[in-house]
Formats: sequence, structure tokens, C-alpha cells
Amino acid sequence: MPKPKGRKSKRKPSSKSKNRHSRGKRSGTRTATSLRQNILHFMRSHKDQAFTAKQVAQSTGLWQGINNNKVRSLLDELADMGEVQYLDKGKYKYFSSHHYVTGRIEVTKSGVGFLLSEDPEEQDVFIAARSLGKALNGDLVKVKMLRRRRSEGRPEGEIEEILERSRTEFVGIVEESLPGTYFLLPDDPRVNTDFFILPKRMKGAKAGQKVLAKLVNWDRKSPEVEILNVLGEAGEHNTEMHAILLQYGFDPTFPVEVEKEAEKIPMEIPEKEIAKRRDMRDVLTFTIDPIDAKDFDDALSLKKLENGHWEVGVHIADVSHYVRPGTLLDKEAFRRATSVYLVDRTVPMLPEKLSNGVCSLRPNEDKLTYSAVFEMDDQAKIHNYWVGKTAIHSDKRFHYQEAQDVLEGTSDGPYKDELLTLDRLAKLLRGERMSTGSIEFVSTEVKFELDEHDKPVRVIKKESKDANKLIEDFMLLANRTVAAHLFNLEKNPPLPSVYRIHDRPNPEKLSNLQQFVGAFGYTANLEAQDVSSALNSLLATVEGKPEQNVIETLAIRTMAKAVYSTHNVGHFGLGFKFYTHFTSPIRRYPDLMVHRLVTKYHDKTYNENPVVLEEQCKHCSKQEKTATEAERASIKYKQVEFMEDKVGQTFQGVISGIIESGFFVELEESLAEGMVPVHSLQDDYYVFDQDTYSFTGKDTGNTIRMGDKIIVEVTGTDLMRKTIDMKFLEKVEVAGELG
Repeated sequence: MPKPKGRKSKRKPSSKSKNRHSRGKRSGTRTATSLRQNILHFMRSHKDQAFTAKQVAQSTGLWQGINNNKVRSLLDELADMGEVQYLDKGKYKYFSSHHYVTGRIEVTKSGVGFLLSEDPEEQDVFIAARSLGKALNGDLVKVKMLRRRRSEGRPEGEIEEILERSRTEFVGIVEESLPGTYFLLPDDPRVNTDFFILPKRMKGAKAGQKVLAKLVNWDRKSPEVEILNVLGEAGEHNTEMHAILLQYGFDPTFPVEVEKEAEKIPMEIPEKEIAKRRDMRDVLTFTIDPIDAKDFDDALSLKKLENGHWEVGVHIADVSHYVRPGTLLDKEAFRRATSVYLVDRTVPMLPEKLSNGVCSLRPNEDKLTYSAVFEMDDQAKIHNYWVGKTAIHSDKRFHYQEAQDVLEGTSDGPYKDELLTLDRLAKLLRGERMSTGSIEFVSTEVKFELDEHDKPVRVIKKESKDANKLIEDFMLLANRTVAAHLFNLEKNPPLPSVYRIHDRPNPEKLSNLQQFVGAFGYTANLEAQDVSSALNSLLATVEGKPEQNVIETLAIRTMAKAVYSTHNVGHFGLGFKFYTHFTSPIRRYPDLMVHRLVTKYHDKTYNENPVVLEEQCKHCSKQEKTATEAERASIKYKQVEFMEDKVGQTFQGVISGIIESGFFVELEESLAEGMVPVHSLQDDYYVFDQDTYSFTGKDTGNTIRMGDKIIVEVTGTDLMRKTIDMKFLEKVEVAGELG
């Protein structure tokens, strides 16, 4: 998909402002030049402060002679000239020639960078390739702001200093350019430099091999690396999967000391520990997980109460009992922060002794758990709940399809009545959630059937059925309940906690989405107060239409990213005022943090440092994002590998993204994505329109836009770059043609 180009100003300088620099043109009795000088003098005198146009007018006395719109235009002109800087939320600030900002640099595949500023008042800053210096993607840098601005109004800067390297180890292929002269070609396309390797630092590696190397010197033009480990021959399955993990910073093996610490943990549970807990081993309990799962985080129990209500238990592995703060296990779990799921393997957050053994809620074994137990009636109304430590005994391990067969009546498997009851209650919970603002995004995921040589022979689209949704709804219930429970403990102000937050979408992005779907013939009032209802209505309307996937994709991009934080703003996408992650501590560190907080606060221990807690949240959010990128890279690799023997064949697909150099096409059957370069279109010269995500033929007027169904020919694949090249053949239908 096309790379975001950073945030734009909400206010663009008026199109008329370019004509307002004439010295002879007057405003009242004063020239525009003198007015600008008056404003500039004021801004320079208050160079560390930001002001709205109204505040500038009142502070300079201009409000007595001209209106705020005129002052705003003058400020826009000064921004055009590089004298002041436009900030978010309608504010302006004096531009100092020694103005510096710090932040993480995000480098695109094209070689330009964007500074993701740590100051919320600052815009993202464009950094040209020539201004990157020796900075690499993810580095923490100090940027000197330049007076010039990009044509689209984006501020521009240049790297002044690298404050912290994001990483010093890189994965790539060894290439011999001349006899005895070796370079490392990094796998990450955002690393826009090759690394020089001295012969003494080759460590036995050969050209064509995939290696892990460490940056040791950058005094010359090319940075120098030393090879740490030879992973294997490039293109070999295990080599490539291993390389993806290391590229994103996830080691598939644990340090020996951590493994030893894990091995010391006994499998047996002392009776004195069970005596401290609520013993629920005699209550019917089972797990429902993917067929290939080994780490069973959660289980459900069901019991009919004497008053006719249901007791539903959501039981979660009590990892906090085994992984204690400050231990090697804890430090390693925090460093990883998450398990990583590639197409053929899982790299767990915890060693296998814990993830698949001690902590996993395996059937027919007593286990220690942390539970949220609910008393609810037949309408799924919750009358009471309890959160605390428990002991359980799982009676059955279902995989999803097995449970689904019972729900659909095609199997008379065990615990049929209990499964049907939980399914009915889950659907009532889901209906209530949807009616109160939860947004129903449906995204298609894929998995691969591999042959004995690990080659993909079939692409399978994952489908979420009632059995999946049953588990999802009860996990959501537990997560939101624990979040509210922690917030509402008798303490003022509320005790510091870990929340899973999802902010409201940016109004400008919503407006752009509304304009985009309007081009397809849909009316969506996304600027209304009830945005979630408007989005749900739109998603329901496009379901089954050719443009469904592209509109859903753009709608998801419109949303803010869900992250972990101690500052609760609610979860917009789910429609919850309070939400956290409590239900997967085997594979997510924030869930372990929440378990510990519940224990501390129940024990009246209130010594949490909110600053430290927030830094831990940021680290976990970053690791989650990185793990997602690794998972997508492994899927992309297998999709390209699947298409390798299909060069020359034609396929139907949908245009999933458009950038200035061409458009991306997602094939309908495999969901593999390739690119058609715009220069390959022979029938006309096509002009790119960024606002409408489209190309228009200059002479013919033909349009190519996101959502169009087209026929393409696969013309080439590049497994190393994970790319598929395509040729446009014909349009099947124009997306958005209604009735």
C-alpha cells in the first residue's frame, strides 16, 4: 500500500494569499507590508509561544482596524515566506533560524524521510533524501528546521544530529561487487544504503547468503558492518523466515539463562496455593482455540445458579504467579512484549516451558488462573461480577471448527447445551455492543497450505464464524470489566492503570473519506456527532459490492491506531469508555501488567509510578506494531512465492491503492498484491489525482481509480524484494456504478 506522506496542515494558505504581497495594496490606511511587519515584530517578541489569529489581532491592536480573517491571511503569507510556522489547531509560532525539533525518523522506500515529532503541537517534518545524512529508519534524531516549505505546505528540515540509533543489527544478502569486495544488501527497503564488509569481518560468509550483521563504523561514505551470523542460502524457506524475525528484532531463541530460570518452575501446583484462591475446579470449563494452537490463554466456564441466572467465568492463565517482576524471565518478556506469529511458526514471548506447559490451560489439568466471573440473566444482563485469582480444571479442548459444528447442529459433540447457551448470550452481548457505538470492521486474513518442501500450494481465507465470535465477545466483556474495575476502585484521583485506547478519528480524514465514498455514489454523514453509527451504516451498505474491500481499507486507515497508555480516552472503535487487555498474558506483556495491578490494588498496595508505567506502555505499543510488520512480511513473502510459477497468467483483481508512479492490485483469490506502473499504460498519458485516488487519461478521459475491478497479467516476481509486477489488460466494471 502507498506510504503515508505525513500529516498536512488543517489550514492551507489562501489561494489568494500569493497575490497579496504587493507593497502598494492597502488595508485601511496601512499597507499589507506594514501590517505583516507589525505581526512579525509581535511574533518575534514572543517566539516561544503559539497564538491563534484572534489572539494576534487582539495583542497587536489590529482587531480595531481589520477582521480576524485578514490577520489569518497575513499570517498565512508569513508562513509562505517562512517567517512564521503554522501549527495544528489554528495556531502560529515565530520561526527561528535556530529552531530544532526531535523525534523518530520514518524513512520511506523512496528514500525520503518524515520526522514523527514528540511534540503534539508540531507537524511531521519532511526531510529530503539529501538531508538525511547518516540517519536510518527509526533513529531518534535532532532536526534543524529550514525556512523553505514543501509545495503542499509541509515544513522541511535536515538532520542535525543522531541522538539514538534505533538498531545496529541488520539482515541482508552478501554481494560480491568485485573480487574480494563485499557488500551487504539490507532486506529492509527503508534502509536506503548498502553496507561495506571488510574481508576480515566476513566470518566465513559467502556471496548469495543471508546474514545478520552489526554496524561497526560509519566514518567513510559507506557504513561498515561485521557479520554476526550466517542464516543460510537466500530464498530457502527457513532462512527467510528466520531473517524476517531478526530483521524486526525478534530472536527465535531465548538466552540460556532465561531458559534455565524457566526450567526451574515446577509443573505441580501446591495445595496451599489453591487454598488461597477461589476453587472452581468442579465447574464445567473448556477452551476454544485454533486447531494448531498450543498456548491456551483463556477458558470459559458455565454454571446454572439457583436463582435461574447464569454464572459465566472468563478464566485467564495466571502468568503473574510464575513470572515475577525483576527476574530474567520478566525482563526478557518485557523486551519482547509480544509473541510473533509468522505463516509457519510462532515465536513466543515466554519460553515453551511456560507458554505451552505451566501456564497453558491444557485439558484435564489443574491450572492457576485470574478470572472475571459474571452473574447474568437470560438476556445477558450482568447483575454482578467478581475479579480475582482462581484455580480451574479444563474438561475439554475444542478447536474452532469443532465448536462451530456443534453450534451449527452438524455434530452432537460434548457440552452441546452449554455451547449453545454461551453462543446465545454472546450474541446478546454483541447486539448490545453494536447498539452503543461499536464499529464492525471485517478484514480478510489468509493462511497457507504448505507442501513437504514448505512451498505454498494453496491460499486459504480465514473466516470468523460464531465460535470465533463467541470467544471474542466474552474476552471483550472481561477486558472492559477489568478496565472499569481498576478505574472505579475507591481512590481519588483514579489509580494509575494500563488502558487499551483508541482515539476518535481525525475530522479532516473523515471528511476525505466522505468525499471519496461520495464518488462511488454513497452518502455518508461522517461529520455528524454519531460517527460510529454513520460508519456502520456505510460498511453495511457496501457489503458485497465490488468496492467493499477498498472502502473498508480506507475506513480503517481513517481510524487512529489503538495503543497502550495510562491516559484513558476510551476505545472509539469498540464504543467502550474503559478498555484494557487482560485476557492474553502468555502472549502480551500489557496483560501481565494489568494482572499485577489488579493484585496490587486488591492488596491495597498503591506504589505504581505512572511515568514508568507510561514508558512501559509506549514500549509495548512499539513492539506490537513491529510484530505486526514482521507477520505481514512473512505473509507477503509466501504470497510472492505462491505467484512465482504463475508469471504470464491472467487474474481478476481490485485496485487497492494508487500512488503517483502506478497502482496496486489485490488479486481476488490469493489476496496477493502487485503493482502496475503507470508508464506501462499505452493507450494514453494518465494524470494522477491524489485527492480522488485516481488516474485520468489526458486525451481519452478514461479513469482508473481505487476499487475498480480489472484483469491483469502477472509479468514478474521478485522474492527478495517481496514484489509482484503486473500489466493492466482491461477493466471488468467501473466500481461504484449503482443500479
